[in-house]
Amino acid sequence: MKIIDQPEFNVAVFAFLLNYPWEFLQVPLYLGMAEASHWEAIKTCTRATFGDALIMLVSFWIVAAAARTRWWVLSPSARQLVGFAAAGVVITVIIEHFAVRSESDVWGWRYAPAMPIVPLLGAGLTPVLQWVVLPPLAAWFVGRQLGHLRPNRP
Repeated sequence: MKIIDQPEFNVAVFAFLLNYPWEFLQVPLYLGMAEASHWEAIKTCTRATFGDALIMLVSFWIVAAAARTRWWVLSPSARQLVGFAAAGVVITVIIEHFAVRSESDVWGWRYAPAMPIVPLLGAGLTPVLQWVVLPPLAAWFVGRQLGHLRPNRP
């Protein structure tokens, strides 16, 4: 089977394609990003998007382990979609917690005053919403992309 027919490849591709514009749309909500040079903003958003793709792959594998199949995404249950999104939210909240408190300019960031903070989680609203909205959408795209494999998989 070709790599392009593997669920992980498709999850990574759609994760990147969905998260990249989301990262750019969040720019005004992070301190210093709206004033950053064009190239610096592109580099920052690209680096963040690669991180997002990794988070989505890890979330995918968590659900795959629970479902005991990497092919769950071909016909996901509501529970699997919730698990996919929830894993992303948990991972993101942990990363956001450490990143906003980091002294590093490379791995840390600060929220601008415009960023709404989710009570109890202490994370920005848009990073949390990102993991509520995009994983189910990615699963839908992956399922459509790999739909031709459906007869051969559980």
